[in-house]
Amino acid sequence: MPQIAANGITLEYDVHGPESGEPLLLIMGLGAQMTHWPQAFIDDLAARGYRVIRHDNRDVGLSEKLDAAGAPDMQKVYGALMGGEKPPVAYLLSDMATDAAALLDALGVERAHIVGASMGGMIAQMLAAEHPHKVLSLTSIMSSTGNPALPPAKPEAMARLSDRGPDPRTDLAGFLDHGMSGARIMAGPNYEPDEVETRANLQAAFERSFYPVGFQRQMAAIVASGDRRDALKTITAPTVVIHGVDDPLVPKDGGEDTAANIAGAELHLLEAMGHNFPKPLYGKVADLIERATARARADA
Repeated sequence: MPQIAANGITLEYDVHGPESGEPLLLIMGLGAQMTHWPQAFIDDLAARGYRVIRHDNRDVGLSEKLDAAGAPDMQKVYGALMGGEKPPVAYLLSDMATDAAALLDALGVERAHIVGASMGGMIAQMLAAEHPHKVLSLTSIMSSTGNPALPPAKPEAMARLSDRGPDPRTDLAGFLDHGMSGARIMAGPNYEPDEVETRANLQAAFERSFYPVGFQRQMAAIVASGDRRDALKTITAPTVVIHGVDDPLVPKDGGEDTAANIAGAELHLLEAMGHNFPKPLYGKVADLIERATARARADA
């Protein structure tokens, strides 16, 4: 896969679909590589005529790692926030949004439809708020606003997010068991993940890149970015918000709050969807992305 210089760092990316298609940028979530976007989902979007671009965020996958920053001290991050001071973090969500805008510039893409999932949705929101000239439409999936009054994750989901499991370099079987258990928790009660496929994806992700400190720095970026509702209120791009009713990590209130703070946003709550991309919903999610892109064309 190719790499490109963007915002002073190197980003890994790839492109699918017709070169003449409308550009559509996919932004993945916390600690997840761009390969976490299901290939069948990408193929669906490409078949609809989009030029689908995806990339590894900084500190994950094959994009540049900020080794010199070291691991964040989350106690100091929280302490600074409580004291109204600037948190000691390597970067914020805004920096990751600037990475995405710079990637589009480096690829010669004037404007694109932006789709983000989970933390990727947060990055996509900031891209739309701070780089509106790059954004044709916004689709925010299973994401939130940073509003501290929103309900927290379910305890089992938060516990699994905090516990990264065994080191696969010394206990690959345990790592895969732990990942499979986590996939079941995040999927919710109605869409059981395919065990063979999930384990294969987990192993492939480990073999492609294993960099747990990057996950920590990305988590610190989310925490340090705080409440983003004021930024969301400035978004003018046509927006669709998608959220699972049974999301155990980011409750549906996060999606509702996102839509409530973006003027004209459409909210679509999907029954039985958890914090994942179940195969039966690939087409539905792609259809909803097309609602956002169609609104952008209508406004042009």
